[in-house]
Amino acid sequence: MIRLPAGFRARLVFFFTMVAMAASVLVATIGFELAKSALVKRAEDSAIDLVTRELNRITFPIGRLRQGEAKPGIRELAALANALDGPGRSVVIEYGDLLHAEGPMTLDDVPNELHGRAKRFVVTQRKMVSNELWLIVGSAVYRDNGQEPEATGLRAFVFFPMRDEESQLATLRTTMAQGGVAIVLIALVLGLLSARQVLRPVARLSAAAQALGQGRLDTRLPVHGQDELAELTARFNDAAAALELSVSELRSLEAMSRRFVADVSHELRTPLTAMTAVADMLYEEANRLPEAPAEAVRLVLHEIERLRELVEHLIEVSRFDAGTATLHLEPVNVADAVQDCLDVRGWTDQVRVNAPGGLVVDLDPSRFDVIVANLVGNALKHGAPPVLVSARGTENGLEVKVRDHGKGIPPEAMPHVFDRFFKAGAGRTRSQGSGLGLSIARANVHLHGGTISVRAQNPGTLFTVWLPHP
Repeated sequence: MIRLPAGFRARLVFFFTMVAMAASVLVATIGFELAKSALVKRAEDSAIDLVTRELNRITFPIGRLRQGEAKPGIRELAALANALDGPGRSVVIEYGDLLHAEGPMTLDDVPNELHGRAKRFVVTQRKMVSNELWLIVGSAVYRDNGQEPEATGLRAFVFFPMRDEESQLATLRTTMAQGGVAIVLIALVLGLLSARQVLRPVARLSAAAQALGQGRLDTRLPVHGQDELAELTARFNDAAAALELSVSELRSLEAMSRRFVADVSHELRTPLTAMTAVADMLYEEANRLPEAPAEAVRLVLHEIERLRELVEHLIEVSRFDAGTATLHLEPVNVADAVQDCLDVRGWTDQVRVNAPGGLVVDLDPSRFDVIVANLVGNALKHGAPPVLVSARGTENGLEVKVRDHGKGIPPEAMPHVFDRFFKAGAGRTRSQGSGLGLSIARANVHLHGGTISVRAQNPGTLFTVWLPHP
């Protein structure tokens, strides 16, 4: 089975060359057979004409002899054989019990089927004798008695060598093979040129499609001609124009959405600040209130805290979406930074830290604090103790791991844990948290050029953060 080369250009050249080769072989085969038939026909006609002419010139009496006529002997047969003989030929004359041969051939070299046919006809046959091709012409001699030709009993077999014809055919075969190779090479060159000509518009389309994929939506191609490729180019331009319009509208809507979220978040900050101040006062007074009003106050305080966290997260997300989030790197003691993050949030007694005291890495301290706080906060809210935070320096950067020992995250939720507003499980839709914490942690990790991953443990869940050296 022929294995086709990969690539449209290679396939086009391959098929073009195969067609040319097949046509060349077909033409060469037909031409060679025609030439061979013509050469053989010419050799047979020449041989038959020679044999017939010489046999018609026989002057000695043969056949049913008249009274007083001498019966021909070996001398007459030798004379006839000499007349039929020529360069490279071999002659065998048979007359009754007389047999005369000129040359290396004998009557045994005459094919059996030629013996029977040569009794009434001039016949020919090609035969390999001693690794050489011969044309054998056999003929019986008849005498005209005025009514019906009478067989005389004389038969002649002449062996004509076909060296010249074989040499001519060999030369012709070599010439045709050389011509076929030349035709295939020409076809290969023409195939390459044709493929280049045909695939040039395809290459332009490929480059233009790549440009579109890279965001250059104003990419267009000139349309030349009225063939199928020109029509395809026109359709590409139409599709690119429609795509540019759609993307422009989407970008406009996305920008409006981002501005809206950012504006609303910032506008909510002012009333939230006042509400937080009032909430602090209410918190101090809640213990002096009756049980029912006190529970209502605590619920309001809890929701105010959730709203404050959601607004802060939305403001942070809007910065990432707007592309205004930046890094401010400085040497940071990782163990101290993790401990400060836990102290500020009152998590020191709930989390175990394993980090070398002398590990100093260039980080953005505020963004590193956000990463650790979100991962640890997620572990405390949705996991179970003990919560472990470990950090170590590697050859290429900093590795931080946060693990809890809770029920873990369902396998179907693993690919979505970093999606915005995603909460694993129906029971968590009203849980504390905005659903943006892990998404913000991932954004801060990516801003450092690092990676973050999650993996199920038995029990619990393990988050791994890797931050490269700047």
